[in-house]
Amino acid sequence: MTMSDILFDQRAIQLTIQGRTDPGMRRSENQDHFLVADLRPDEEGGGTLIHPIEPAAPVSDEGRAWTRHALGPKGVLLLVADGMGGGPAGSVASKMAAGWIHEEFTARWSADRENTPARFIADLREAIEVTNTMVHQQSERYPQYRGMGTTVTAAGILDGFLFLAQVGDSRAYLVRGGIATQLTRDQSLVQELIDSGAISEADAESNEHRNVILQALGVLPEVRVDLTWQQLRRGDTIVLCSDGLFRTVQREEIVSAVDGHGDPPRDACERLVALANERGGPDNVTVVVACF
Repeated sequence: MTMSDILFDQRAIQLTIQGRTDPGMRRSENQDHFLVADLRPDEEGGGTLIHPIEPAAPVSDEGRAWTRHALGPKGVLLLVADGMGGGPAGSVASKMAAGWIHEEFTARWSADRENTPARFIADLREAIEVTNTMVHQQSERYPQYRGMGTTVTAAGILDGFLFLAQVGDSRAYLVRGGIATQLTRDQSLVQELIDSGAISEADAESNEHRNVILQALGVLPEVRVDLTWQQLRRGDTIVLCSDGLFRTVQREEIVSAVDGHGDPPRDACERLVALANERGGPDNVTVVVACF
């Protein structure tokens, strides 16, 4: 089935959404950012649901609240960005990416009169490409930000469909029927080695090149955005995360965190971040959970 074959279901869709970010146990600064935004116009009840601008600061109780949300006609945008660069540059890059992608995408998508999947994913790709140019220009303009970049994994939810756009190695998982399936493909050297048969998946975490990504938003004037989509079902859960989570927490544990608690998004985020930190918390860890 292609995007032109998608037929939207007019029944109301309810989501519960939560995001958490934590500096981990070994990093003094959190260079991750996440965003969850309702894409309806503000006057129709839209706007950003969760957007921690300063992730290194404690997240308020309100920011941890379990958000129940009726999916509007323009959908929802979820995003995780994992910054890279010396000093504050990584945090600046991921913060710019989250804010500018949301701004650029909203400007395009709100102007489109037809809520079609083809326009949705095209607008999202263009927003990421434009943001890449702007972040790169900032890195060229200011010496302290030279070479900065960030991963971006963005999930747009429109009607009963998930549209993914990715740069780098932050991941999206679909939890369905007790199984966590990775929907994104890491843009990393280790993933290339796995695909070529040079190493096994079991060897990936001990490989000396495990932290090498093949592209990041903002590093070069142009970026290749990987796109994919997935039809959703009642009971599905989407998990977006930075590598600080998936390098320490197994897929089966993601399933257990999502399925094993009364308030799935809130409890899953808390449990997954706690698991990463219990295992040394070697990196910043960010997770966004959306249940249908």
